[in-house]
Amino acid sequence: MKRLRQLLVLVVLGFLLAGSLLAVAAPATELPPGLQIPEAARPGPDFNADRATDAYVNLLSAEQRAQSDAYFEGGYWLQLWDLLYGLAVAWILLRSGLSRKMRDIGRRMSKRPSLVTMIYVVQWLLIGSLLMLPLTIYSGFFREHAYGLATQTFGEWSVDQLKELLISLIILPVVIALLYGAVRKTGERWWIWATGGAFVLILFFMMIAPVFLDPVFNDYKPLRQGEVREQVLSLARANMIPDNNVVEFDASKQTTRISANVSGFLGTTRVALNDNLLDRTSKPEILAVLGHEMGHYVLNHGLRLVIYMTLILGLGFWVVHRSFDRALLRWGPRFGLEGRADPAALPLALAILSLFFFFATPLTNSVVRQAEAEADAYGLNAAQEPNGFAMAAMRLSTYRKIKPGVLEEIIFYDHPSGYARVHRSMLWLQEHQDNATANAGAQHRQ
Repeated sequence: MKRLRQLLVLVVLGFLLAGSLLAVAAPATELPPGLQIPEAARPGPDFNADRATDAYVNLLSAEQRAQSDAYFEGGYWLQLWDLLYGLAVAWILLRSGLSRKMRDIGRRMSKRPSLVTMIYVVQWLLIGSLLMLPLTIYSGFFREHAYGLATQTFGEWSVDQLKELLISLIILPVVIALLYGAVRKTGERWWIWATGGAFVLILFFMMIAPVFLDPVFNDYKPLRQGEVREQVLSLARANMIPDNNVVEFDASKQTTRISANVSGFLGTTRVALNDNLLDRTSKPEILAVLGHEMGHYVLNHGLRLVIYMTLILGLGFWVVHRSFDRALLRWGPRFGLEGRADPAALPLALAILSLFFFFATPLTNSVVRQAEAEADAYGLNAAQEPNGFAMAAMRLSTYRKIKPGVLEEIIFYDHPSGYARVHRSMLWLQEHQDNATANAGAQHRQ
C-alpha cells in the first residue's frame, strides 16, 4: 500500500505540474478559407521566385508567426521532457520493485514464459500509462488547446486515449511476447531476429490500419459528390492509384489541422481526405495536397521508409544488446532482475532504446524529410497547382515554424520547412508561367 500511495502522490504532483506548464497563449488565428495568391506570385516577365515566396510568408501576421514559432520551438523541449519523464517512470518501476512484482504475478498465473510476458506487459501498460498521464494530458490536450489546434472536450479526448490504450492492450502483449521469445531462443543473435520480425509486423499493421484501426477513431465515408471528387478521382487514375476507395473522414471533431493520406497496400489502398481540408481550403489546395500524398504512394515511400526505419530500429536493438548485459550486471541484483529474458527488465531495455532514438532524432528526421521533399516535387508535377501547394504550406505554417536555421531544420524537422516548400512551388511556377490557376483572375489585378 505504501508503494501505491507513493505512485498516486506522483501522479497528483504530475497533474499539478501539467497545469503549471500550460502556456498562456491565445489560439493561433487561422488563415482565411480559400486560395490567396499574392500579387508577387502572379506570372509575368518580372516574376521572381524569392519575391513570390516572401509575399506568401507575409500572409502570416506577426501574431500568427510568433504563435507558430512558440508552438514548434516548444516541441523541441517537449522531446526532452518526454525522454526524461519516461526515464523517471522506468526508474520508479525498477527502483520500487514494482516491475519485479508484476513479473511474479505473471509467474503465479502461468508457468509458460510467453504468457508470463504477456501478463507482465498488460500490467506495465496500465501502470505506465497512469504514471505518464500528467505529461500525456499536458502535451496532448492542454497544449493543443492553448494553441487553438484541438477541438475535443476533455471527455472526448479521454475516450480516444482509452481506445488507444485498449488497442495497445490487445496488440503489444503479443508483440513483446514474440520479442522475448526471440531473446530466449536465439541468444546473442536476438537483435537480428527482432529486427526482421519488426519489419514484418510493421508491414502487417500498415496493411490492416486503414481497415481495422483508423475507423476506431474517425468515421470514414465515400468522398462527397461534386467537382472536387471528380478531379480527385481523375488525379488518382492518372497516377495509377486505385480509385475504388476514396473517402473523407471527420478529423474536425479532434483537430483544426488539414491533412490527407494514401495508405495501405495489397488490396487495402485508400485515398483519404480530412474534412478540414475539404471545408476550409480551395480546390487547388486539395489537389496539391493529394498530389503530394499520391507521390508517396507512387514513389513507394511506404515500403522504403519501413526498410530504412527498420534498419535504424535494428541499430537500436544492437545498442540495447551491447548495453543491456552491462546494465544488468550493475543494477540487476538491486532490482531483482534475472537476465535479458526476464520481462521485469523491460523498463531498463526500453530506457536504453529511448536514449538511442533521442540521439538518433536528426537521422530519423532526415530520412523522412528526404521522402517528403521527393513527394513535394512529385505532387507539383502531378497536380500542377503551385499556388495551391504554397497556400497549403502556409496553412501548415500556422503551427510549424516557417523559416528555421539550417541546423535547426536538420535536427528537428521531419518535413521540409514551410519556407522551403513555398519556394519550391514558386520555382516550379517560374518555369510554368502558363499555369491556369496562377493566371486565373489576373485581369483583376490592382
